Amino acid sequence: MRVIVVGAGEVGTNIAERLQDAHDVVMIDRDRERVESITYDQDVLALEGNGTSLETLEEAGLERADMVIASTDIDETNVVICGAAKAMDDAFTIARIKRTNLLRTWERSEEAFGVDFMVCTDLHAAEAIVDIAGLPGARDVDSFANGLVRMAEFDVKPTSPIAGETVAEADRYESLTFAAILRDDDVVIPEGETVIQPHDAVVVIGSEESVREFAGSLTPAPTLEQANEVVVVGGSEVGYQTARLFEAAGLEPRLLERDPDRARELAERLPQTLVLQSDATDIDFLVREHVDESDIVVAALESDEKNLLVSLLAKRIGVGRTIGVVEYGEYADLFETVGMDVAINPRLVTAEEITRFTREHRTEKLAMLEHDRAEVLEIEVDADSVLCKTRIREVMADLPEGVVIGAVTRDGELITPRGETVLEGGDHVVVFVDTEVLDEVAAAL
Repeated sequence: MRVIVVGAGEVGTNIAERLQDAHDVVMIDRDRERVESITYDQDVLALEGNGTSLETLEEAGLERADMVIASTDIDETNVVICGAAKAMDDAFTIARIKRTNLLRTWERSEEAFGVDFMVCTDLHAAEAIVDIAGLPGARDVDSFANGLVRMAEFDVKPTSPIAGETVAEADRYESLTFAAILRDDDVVIPEGETVIQPHDAVVVIGSEESVREFAGSLTPAPTLEQANEVVVVGGSEVGYQTARLFEAAGLEPRLLERDPDRARELAERLPQTLVLQSDATDIDFLVREHVDESDIVVAALESDEKNLLVSLLAKRIGVGRTIGVVEYGEYADLFETVGMDVAINPRLVTAEEITRFTREHRTEKLAMLEHDRAEVLEIEVDADSVLCKTRIREVMADLPEGVVIGAVTRDGELITPRGETVLEGGDHVVVFVDTEVLDEVAAAL
């Protein structure tokens, strides 16, 4: 498949990195230095030019393109790129946008702007924050099969009850599969005798109830429903969307915003949220307003450095858990190392969502773990698929190491996968895959 990616920032670059091995990728950017860097670093064709120009799109081979992805930092530019591409060709168009008002307009008008699929960076980031906040101790969370299946990643601390146990000993939960152990730079596919070590990260897949029970055994912290206090710091679009989603979950969060006009606007738009106008880096204010009694603090300011500072201040005064927005992906691991519990990078969340649309049509959903070290895929079994009418043990025998079938759903019900389980047409299969064998597995399935 030929894919044109316009915008070589963090989103576009991440998309290109994930597509370059399996697809013919062309990248367009106006910045000459970026174009030269991509030419040397990636196996793609990089062109200097304006993606809104038909001449540039034609130079990139628009007439042969199957997909055009507009991923610049300007919403209007991305919409224009998709419109121009659709006017000249029938390629599938994807626009990355930040403002939700454009998303709502697109949703209400079929094929508005010439965009086939629209991804809202800030909304996806807020959804990721709320998902992670809802599961104590989780580093990453995603749902599959219309919510029947939950995937989550957890750090194993030295004090964790499963540290030092074998997988067989730790597997005490109904409808739960230990899909993988992430250890240093390795992806370990666990067997019953595999020992879970301190500082490992474990990936589990199963029913929402089993995953929640497992999370509770690792971290005796309140769930989102049990949380007494949730504080969102920063009235950015991500902060607003996060507070709105907390309200939708039945919570009454507090939101701190420094700018009085923005604070007033948010107070009007968030009826169940107490909006406080103040500087969140004022530790005296945080203590005076009892932020130290909060279960969760979300740092959603416009500055990565300020989000780190807020997270560190919150931990210092006794907040149980901090989640911060980190715009630059290279900061994420560093910030988590120095004290932020979970770092959410909106650009990587967006790249993940867009990448899903480049996969085979049977891939219903996709989640990427640890900066693309592994993926979790949801695949629908077609009647003519090699999976149909096949036992799982036979499927696994034909696949390389690095693959685990974590869950199966059939007619709205969850089936815990076993070797003798026979897959049927219409089943949804949730599969963990080590990225190193992803192409081979995708071809086989």
